[in-house]
Amino acid sequence: MRAMLLDAPHTPLRLARVAIPFPADYEVLIRVTACGVCRTDLHIADGELAPHKSPLIMGHEIVGEVVHVGPFAHQLTVGDRVGVLWLGGSCHHCGFCQAHRENLCDDARFTGYDRDGGYAEYATADARYCFRIPDRYDDLHAAPLLCAGLIGYRAYSIAGDGRRLGLYGFGAAAHIIAQVACQQGKEIYAFTRPGDSRSQEFARALGAVWAGDSGTAPPAPLDAAIIFAPLGALVPLALAATRKGASVVCAGIHMSDIPAFPYSLLWGERTLRSVANLTRADGEAFFALADVIDIRTTPVAFPLEQANEAMAALRAGQFDGAAVLLPR
Repeated sequence: MRAMLLDAPHTPLRLARVAIPFPADYEVLIRVTACGVCRTDLHIADGELAPHKSPLIMGHEIVGEVVHVGPFAHQLTVGDRVGVLWLGGSCHHCGFCQAHRENLCDDARFTGYDRDGGYAEYATADARYCFRIPDRYDDLHAAPLLCAGLIGYRAYSIAGDGRRLGLYGFGAAAHIIAQVACQQGKEIYAFTRPGDSRSQEFARALGAVWAGDSGTAPPAPLDAAIIFAPLGALVPLALAATRKGASVVCAGIHMSDIPAFPYSLLWGERTLRSVANLTRADGEAFFALADVIDIRTTPVAFPLEQANEAMAALRAGQFDGAAVLLPR
């Protein structure tokens, strides 16, 4: 099969022919029909996350068809259309796993990081960590839901039920969760890179009541804020934009150092917390929600062999929405 391989951080992916993998006992073999390009892939390729495997097939927003089933993968059958997530496995017996917090398992394995992912024509996945995708989304539009949507949903769930929600970094995750929040009666305040009028207009088109530069104070104090951009300098800005009792959620797997800030920004029972990965319960809840509300993802399609170009465009912020690789 064709696959894009990462040999080491800071090197371009290379197109190669590799053997089609064979599923283990609890796994399925999936013919990949679409795979989203996530900012976490940039952190891996740029060495901001330490390498776990080499060479590596990245990609953890996989949509595809099950073509072979391992002997104990009873959850799925040949022909099922499924999505594969960042969380690709856990130990099942530690305290976190027993408490249904497998996202915190010390032995968790991640798709496109510890195990090969979807920048390829085929991929294997643990059937226990796959999800059926609502029929209302085709493969191209479903791919961004599998990480941008899910991480956005977990961060949104943790942020609380306040009415005014700030989103810092209006990329793939924000453009999905903004639609969910608007349909649930929330006011969205979108914060973008300075001078990024294109993304600000995109946010307003998706229902944001206000959009502006990340260093600008919103017109009203926020009840909560989610930071999707990997910039620690946004944390004090987000805290300063919130009211007392608000939550600020850092939703990325990697973030630059947070600068020192005065205690007064945190005082007033504000909460600052991170989101780590996601749980299977998050997947079940999010896809049930996505089946009954209208989420219009905005994919930008690239052929598989243009994975480097897709990653470069994402890194440079050249488009709104989400990049998706198509193996065929």
